[in-house]
Formats: sequence, C-alpha cells, structure tokens
Amino acid sequence: MRKNIVAGNWKMNCDLPMTQTLISELKKGLQTDYNCEIMIAPSHPCLYPAFNSTLDTPIEVVAQNVSEQEKGAFTGEVSIDMLQSVGVKTVIIGHSERRDSYGETDELLAAKTIAAVEKGMRVIFCCGEHLDVRKAGNHVSVVTSQIEKGLFQLSAAQMEQVVIAYEPVWAIGTGETASPEQAQDMHAAIRSFLKDKYGEMTANHTSILYGGSVKPANAVEIFAKPDVDGGLVGGASLDATSFLAIADAF
Repeated sequence: MRKNIVAGNWKMNCDLPMTQTLISELKKGLQTDYNCEIMIAPSHPCLYPAFNSTLDTPIEVVAQNVSEQEKGAFTGEVSIDMLQSVGVKTVIIGHSERRDSYGETDELLAAKTIAAVEKGMRVIFCCGEHLDVRKAGNHVSVVTSQIEKGLFQLSAAQMEQVVIAYEPVWAIGTGETASPEQAQDMHAAIRSFLKDKYGEMTANHTSILYGGSVKPANAVEIFAKPDVDGGLVGGASLDATSFLAIADAF
C-alpha cells in the first residue's frame, strides 16, 4: 500500500549553522511512533551535513532540484550522481517555483524525472494550478496535463519510485489554503487519471501529497481525506515544533 509522507521543503532558507540548529531541534522533538515517513529538503550546500546529522533518525534528507544532465559543462547544475554520492535518494522535481521563476518546461521536467528514476532515485513530482485556472474551472485538465507530460513516459514499475505532490499555486506562501474537500477532489482526480493510464494497483500504490500552506491547525483535517497521503510543507517546516506537529497529524 501507499505510504504516508510529510516532507519539509526548506527552499532557499537556512545556511549551514541554521540547518544544524533546525535539525538538532527536530531530533530533540522526535517521537518514535509516527505513522508517516519524514523528509526534509535543505539547500544543496547543506545536504551532506544534514545527511550525516540525521543518520540515527527516521528523517530522510532529500534534494530540492537536480539536473537532467549526467555531467559536463553545465555551470551551476547538480547531477543525480552528485546527490547520490552524499546519500540523497529522493529529489523534488517540478515545484511551481521552478516552473514559474526558472521557466522549467514539461519537457525538461520529464527529462529530469526519467533520468532520476533510471538512476534509482525516488521522485517527488509536483503539479498544480494558478488561481486564474482554478477560477476558470480548468484546474483538473491543467494538472492532469502536467502529470501526463511529466510522468507518462514511465512504466508502471518505474511509477513505484514516484510520489506526486499537488500544490495549488494560489495557496503557496499566501496564507490561503484549499479546503480539505478541494484537496480531496483534486487528489481523487489525479488517482483516477493514474488508474486510466497504469491500472488500479499503480494508482492505489502512488502516494499523493498536498502542498499548499499545510499547518498544524489544518493538517489533521486535510490528512484525514482518503486520497491525501501527506504534505509537502513549506514555511511550517522551518519551525521544528510546527513541522513535527504536522507529522503527528497522522
């Protein structure tokens, strides 16, 4: 069966001392009976120290981005092999900020995804719509198109390495949150779309996370929905108490 996951995307926050402090606070607050996987995604320079600091914990350190290229003259890029060499086994691909601010296309994200999966990485693949799309009633078609273009080159077996994170862009960093019912409706639509392509087993085994302003105050209600398997958490993941409270919502 699919796994519950709470993943903290730290974005471009926390230098090395701050990373070490936050991990220390997380370790102090950790319980032993979480009903979910716990992940944190520090910035690239802090991945190896973070990996070493969490070896004795259930926390998995994941990367926020990766290049589709294996090696070569790609200044500023980080390869899959580089991530794996410092212990990273999971990478976030297609976050709305990468799509919007850095122009990452569906084609590029598909290339990144297949490259990561073929190297044995697990991928958290992000998808989501803007407010104008939601208001026009086109949110399901836009999100499923992102999934089709980004993931449907994978086989059913390769989909075992994929987690989908639905992030309504209008609810990221704005304080706005999709209602639990809106989250469930989209997650159910995504799972149905996966079923049509890959069959019921793959659809039912794929974890789908909600990624729009998850907080301790709303996590229990959101996670209670049958097709919501956890959260990709932004701002609240930068506070150890809040992040662990979200994990405890399961």
